[in-house]
Amino acid sequence: MISPGLHEVKYDTKFYVTNLCNRLIKSNYGMGKTLVDKIWDNHIVVSKPGFPDVVYINTHFIHEVTSPQAFDGLRKRGIPVFRTGKTRATADHNVPTMDQHLPIKEALSRKQVEMLTQNTAEFGVELYGLGHPYQGIVHVIGPELGITLPGMTIVCGDSHTSTHGAFGAIAFGIGTSEVEMVLATQCLLQYRPKRMKIEVNGQLKKGVVSKDIILYIISKISASGATGYFVEFAGEAIRSLSMEARMTICNMSIEMGARGGLIAPDQTTFDYIKGREFAPKGADWDKALAYWQTLYSDADAEFDSVITFDAADIEPMITYGTNPGMGIGVTQHIPSLEQLDEKEKPSFKKSLDYMGLEAGSGLLGKKVDYVFIGSCTNSRIEDLRMVAEFVKGKHKADDVVVWIVPGSKQVEAQAKKEGIDKVFEAAGFQLREPGCSACLGMNEDKVPAGMYCISTSNRNFEGRQGPNARTFLASPLSAAAAAITGKVTDVRELV
Repeated sequence: MISPGLHEVKYDTKFYVTNLCNRLIKSNYGMGKTLVDKIWDNHIVVSKPGFPDVVYINTHFIHEVTSPQAFDGLRKRGIPVFRTGKTRATADHNVPTMDQHLPIKEALSRKQVEMLTQNTAEFGVELYGLGHPYQGIVHVIGPELGITLPGMTIVCGDSHTSTHGAFGAIAFGIGTSEVEMVLATQCLLQYRPKRMKIEVNGQLKKGVVSKDIILYIISKISASGATGYFVEFAGEAIRSLSMEARMTICNMSIEMGARGGLIAPDQTTFDYIKGREFAPKGADWDKALAYWQTLYSDADAEFDSVITFDAADIEPMITYGTNPGMGIGVTQHIPSLEQLDEKEKPSFKKSLDYMGLEAGSGLLGKKVDYVFIGSCTNSRIEDLRMVAEFVKGKHKADDVVVWIVPGSKQVEAQAKKEGIDKVFEAAGFQLREPGCSACLGMNEDKVPAGMYCISTSNRNFEGRQGPNARTFLASPLSAAAAAITGKVTDVRELV
């Protein structure tokens, strides 16, 4: 029998028995199941009516921000990490993206990274710290190393753990107390989520990429429209995407309130995984693949909610406000007050005041000061290739600062191997070292107060990129276009 999500043979006997019973019960009833339910049922250790399920966790990622208190809790109770091989650590949020060989300047950042090093050494957890060839943003390194696999349960003390759902896994962020729980038991107490399916059918138009898809969806259902759900993304437009593009979709599922998002694995998934450092190999690959090929929602599976979109309706997107749901097509206008409910108007006005924008106005031609291409949303090699192809032979506007931050040391090395770094240098772009960087104001890469940044990251909250910084979220293509022109631009005019 293959254990769920991985070619692993070290699960508890109790887990095996529970898992087998679940499968037999479902097969006897012949009920259609969603992908979420298939994975969930395969990971239940204990389930009792009226109580949360005890769910086994395949892989636990940790970083320097949400792990110190969890390790301290173990230390105070005198207990070890239960399964050290199931936890992988990396430094990403607080790290500088220049001169990483030097001591970190910011005292708090330096302290948090040092604590991660000390804690992982004390408790025997694998660490990909600064200088390690596998170091990078936690949600970039998991997939590229072959740690993230279909059918898994994956958690991390980070909301964008949903990224890993692109592989057909149940992946979600957890709080620090839950980080401690997983370190101590390799399990979590969780209520089964509701299931939503979002289909995007048809073909994408020129200049529209996966970031535009997810910003469009969030703009339509709002930043809270999927609260309480695990979302399965499906449809022709989703199936046509590469794995890295799918990761962008699932990464931002959390931005519409979802517990997480996932996409059924297919040949695109299997081709991406095969041969990666920690992926199954040989006979283990064949066994794992046989299981992975069962991971799809049955034709008669019932979802709690189904929403359908037409890919032809999507144009390059950009946000105008202070949550990811406040987005419009780049040629459209910010809503007017008359288009809003009375209860929405106060927060809408507050958001526009912060952004220095007016209701009913357009964004085309709006001057930008900074361009940030990076974060766990858009810092993979495919993103960098996309930008390099677009800017080759062009040069950035004189008054725009452009930061390109790879998601990992492997992405950085591949970019240099392909000469992408030379393309960026010629265009006046700065290729920095891996880290979360200007996605959030927890390191040295902050946007100055009052400045406008067009960013490929996932959140545009007040102060997210630095105190009083103003953020427009967009795709790597749209961000690159703004870097060249110095203003918000419809990339379709340049491609």
